[in-house]
Amino acid sequence: MTGESGRRGRRLLQSSAAILLGTALSACAPGAQLPSTPPAARTATPAADTRPNIVLIVADDLGYSDIGAFGGEIPTPNLDALAKNGAQLANFYVSPACSPTRAMLLTGRDNHAAGFGTMVEAAVGDQRGAPGYEGHIPQDVPTIAERLRDAGYRTMMSGKWHLGAAPGQGPSSRGFDYSFSLMQGMANHFGADQSPGFSNNYAAPTYRLNGEVVTYPEGEFSSHVINDRLMSFLPEDSAEGPEARKPFFAYLAFTAPHWPVQAPAEAIARHKGRYDAGPGAIMRDRIARLKETGLVPKGMATRMDLADEAWAKLTPQQRETQARTMEVYAAMVEDMDAEIGRLVDRLKAEGELENTYIVFMSDNGPEGLIFNRPVNPRDPLTPLPVDVDNSVSNIGAANSWLSYGPAWGQASAAPFWGTKEYTSEGGIRSAAIVSGPGIPGGTRERSALHVRDIFPTFLSIAGVEPDVPSPDGEMAPLDMLPLLEDPAEGPMAREGDLFWELFYRAAIRRGDMKAIYQPTRVPVLGPFTAPGEVFWQLYDLAADPGETDDLAAIHPETLEQLKAEWRRHADELGVVLLPEDR
Repeated sequence: MTGESGRRGRRLLQSSAAILLGTALSACAPGAQLPSTPPAARTATPAADTRPNIVLIVADDLGYSDIGAFGGEIPTPNLDALAKNGAQLANFYVSPACSPTRAMLLTGRDNHAAGFGTMVEAAVGDQRGAPGYEGHIPQDVPTIAERLRDAGYRTMMSGKWHLGAAPGQGPSSRGFDYSFSLMQGMANHFGADQSPGFSNNYAAPTYRLNGEVVTYPEGEFSSHVINDRLMSFLPEDSAEGPEARKPFFAYLAFTAPHWPVQAPAEAIARHKGRYDAGPGAIMRDRIARLKETGLVPKGMATRMDLADEAWAKLTPQQRETQARTMEVYAAMVEDMDAEIGRLVDRLKAEGELENTYIVFMSDNGPEGLIFNRPVNPRDPLTPLPVDVDNSVSNIGAANSWLSYGPAWGQASAAPFWGTKEYTSEGGIRSAAIVSGPGIPGGTRERSALHVRDIFPTFLSIAGVEPDVPSPDGEMAPLDMLPLLEDPAEGPMAREGDLFWELFYRAAIRRGDMKAIYQPTRVPVLGPFTAPGEVFWQLYDLAADPGETDDLAAIHPETLEQLKAEWRRHADELGVVLLPEDR
């Protein structure tokens, strides 16, 4: 990485004056309804600040191979272009579920040190009220928006928040100058859960514009609304003038393709018949493309049993329903890609694209649970007595409500095993892309990288010392920028362990060796029951990234070492364990 220290030094010298001159943006006057015009221009900085912009795009429950650049059949030309012009992160890790990942993303801290030892909706027993399980980011843990705002950036977000809804916990209180936010973890994509006829007067999801409650424009699709809001926050040369340029940090948090599978009718129609052969056929095609393009080893083994066996057991009518749900899911992904294209076109038109870093990722693996009824986003454990129309021809409409289930979830996670909520690779490995100034196009970074690494990387881009506290038990996050600007021939040997715990499921990765503990009967949007027979497994991810060959019996000493290290991290982070594990 020769020359990086010089590049970094120049970036800091060029940015120092701009950091001193950066001023905080004034609050945007809220309205009762979503306004159609952008907020009023704010006081400009005295001189142009040439530091790069940062755009962070997060998909919700997207599978590793759903997009074209990662082997998928779903048309995603805009994401594919970002991958072609930047770097694909082939080995990028997240949490098994949404809010813990988002907490780590915005703080650079382990989810147990950022208030999300579990999803607040799934907290049970001793987790309730325990330190590290607050269900919001603690005030003494700074967010990346706060750090960048203090460094002179204009900060904005639009989309899913899911990091605390009480006063002082929303995006307006945690560093975002402008924000349009869904406060809970999910909602109807057309806003129909605000309608008394559909919602049956249950506690509807909450939307806020710059901290003030607003009404979602019912009938408009989520990805369109979320992207429109973000683009309304972007600065315009005509508003502030090119000489008063201020860099911005934009966080675009889609709720697609999270269940319920819903999409505009014209988008669904483009996928008709594409999935009639079932998830096994789609998995095989995706894996073949991944191997052909070199993203995964040609000899990689993959577990196909779930996709094949689940499909084989279905009746023709059930297969028709399942194929339709996947058609709608694909439409959601394609539509999201089109919105990303709109944003990129806007940046290009404003002359900002060449000076903008864009990061794309998913918050976790694809959903594998079955949902066929609306749920209260504040209490997902309680089914709602709401009439829905899940007939085949209506799937995808505002009054339908389905997830696409475990077999299609496994196909989305291909070539890896497992889905969301699990610490196997399919639940925690995300397709990720980074493009921007100085990043060579068409590169693939195979080092084991983690969502927590985003925090110091963004600080480095902004010319801010990327200092992130790492108390005992936490992995030290790393600045990815040198690695991305000067790719190595092989994967970097990361120092320290990668650690996971969520829903009492555990994993630890040291080098290429990974140990997993996954009790099956634990609370994940369902009642707590004692776990059944569980055991630790051991995999060599260099030889077996598909986790098909358990080495626990062959290398018991390695497994015991990893278990001991996992327990040490857990103790230092205050992880609440199952009674039998204490």
